[in-house]
Amino acid sequence: MQKTFEVTGPVELELRLASGEMEIDPTLGGRVEIELSALDEESQRLVDEARIELQGHGDEQRVIVDVPHRRSGGFSFGLVFGRSGITCRVRCPEGSRVNAKSKSADLLARGTIGGLSVQTASGDIEVERVLGGVSAKTASGDIQAREVNGRLSIQTASGDVEIETVRGAASIATASGDVTIGEAYDDVSVNTVSGDQEHRAVMTGNVAAHSVSGDVRIGVRRGSRVFLDCNTVSGDTSSELELTADAATGDGPLVEVRAKTVSGDIRITRAAAAAPAAPSETDQEVHV
Repeated sequence: MQKTFEVTGPVELELRLASGEMEIDPTLGGRVEIELSALDEESQRLVDEARIELQGHGDEQRVIVDVPHRRSGGFSFGLVFGRSGITCRVRCPEGSRVNAKSKSADLLARGTIGGLSVQTASGDIEVERVLGGVSAKTASGDIQAREVNGRLSIQTASGDVEIETVRGAASIATASGDVTIGEAYDDVSVNTVSGDQEHRAVMTGNVAAHSVSGDVRIGVRRGSRVFLDCNTVSGDTSSELELTADAATGDGPLVEVRAKTVSGDIRITRAAAAAPAAPSETDQEVHV
């Protein structure tokens, strides 16, 4: 099944699917192209019953792709693809916003989208660049994002989270999944139970890193002023920064790091510089 809609700019994509794969290519100007393909008879029946339509006009245009999924007499919605026999491909204008719901469908968004909201049980999520915010809830799916320019909110039970760059405030909660954040430009709050945390470069704002048995590693960008409050019950705490009891001074941005674990180790390191520049010492006030 294929459908094409003429649009005036970025749209809201409403994708609903139980299982499969969703692929979003936000590089098409002036229209939205949707392709649903099935690999077996049952999947083809679901594709034939799918609802694909354009609603609204002007800056409020919304494209709905709704593939029904029936199982054991129940009814749920799903959008999409491959693993269960259905693949959904969407080409749309750059900056389009994505709202997706699924059970196990993977979601892949290449290029630049305007925002992302996803609810899934076990589907993996991978996006390149998001102009706005990201909200994701999953049980076991992994989440990867290269660049998020707005707020980031992620809840997962066992999925791993890897974010290269986040410019808005970030909140991540996971039980056994590992969390990796490359660069953070705003407040960060990460809570894990057994998952490890790696904050490769924090430079301003409040960083709260809490874990039970997972290890926590935080890199502070050179030039930032730092306040450290680190506590662990049975784990080890170490810092590459020179610790003093003096108040943080200087003109650099202030980072307040509060890291707590029960049995996990805490390590504070120096992060690599954002760009070639004359090195400057990091002043700090430390409570360990």
